[in-house]
Amino acid sequence: MVQHHFASAREQVLDTMVGLTRLSNLQRAIIAGDDGMELYLELWRRGFVRVSTVLTSGIPRRQHTIGLIAGRDLPEPIERTLTGISPFLCANATIAVLIAAHGSNCCLRVRAKLQQMGFQIEAGVRCQQGLVLSAYRQGFGQMENAA
Repeated sequence: MVQHHFASAREQVLDTMVGLTRLSNLQRAIIAGDDGMELYLELWRRGFVRVSTVLTSGIPRRQHTIGLIAGRDLPEPIERTLTGISPFLCANATIAVLIAAHGSNCCLRVRAKLQQMGFQIEAGVRCQQGLVLSAYRQGFGQMENAA
């Protein structure tokens, strides 16, 4: 019974992330975090074949339009994961981050990191496993070139 509850909570997070990022089968997505492999396998099972993880993707070439981060990390590892996934994301990327319930300080730090990376928070949805934040950036390459 506990296994089923965990599976349904994970599916709820995945459904929320797919909905917030508007992920389609045609888009390339990169997945990171300590629950990333489970997310990757579930997306493959659902027919999303253009997904990869940071470990399986090879050389980062800013070719992914969607980034998904899921895990039970505290703020510091989530911030490192965001920094690690950034080279894989294109200039007009959308990202969804699962923030486990570690308090508002964690959420504020993740928001600040996303904004530092050029993302604008679009939505936040509460799930059984925490809060899923979605953010997007447009024209980030132009901002980098100007700097």
